[in-house]
Amino acid sequence: MSPPMAKPVPTEVNHVRARDKVRITWSDGHFWEYPLAYLRGYCPCALCQGHGASDEKKFVSVPDAKLAEIRPVGNYALEFRWQDGHNTGIYTFDYLRSLCRCPQCGPAEPGPEKERSHEHGNQGRGL
Repeated sequence: MSPPMAKPVPTEVNHVRARDKVRITWSDGHFWEYPLAYLRGYCPCALCQGHGASDEKKFVSVPDAKLAEIRPVGNYALEFRWQDGHNTGIYTFDYLRSLCRCPQCGPAEPGPEKERSHEHGNQGRGL
């Protein structure tokens, strides 16, 4: 019996300021550019998502979201610090991967059309 496949983790995280995006490359070769407004809108903190046990992600529109800093949280998450002072959301790697909306990962979540990005790829396949 072969060991289970490890969950993908980010191998590279870049704030692409010129395009207002965060590009995450994963250990399985996948990558996507997450628009800042999309990341801020799906902040996982209790203030943005509520205190209930719902699996449904809520989108909170934050016009002109600007990222100040990205910090690692242990070996399981990233913390995005926003210029509006918001910094309580801990984006686990699983949560970030679930937010990917490239054609390979799944349909887009609700939210403004302009805030979605369809840039993605798999480095191993040269896409």
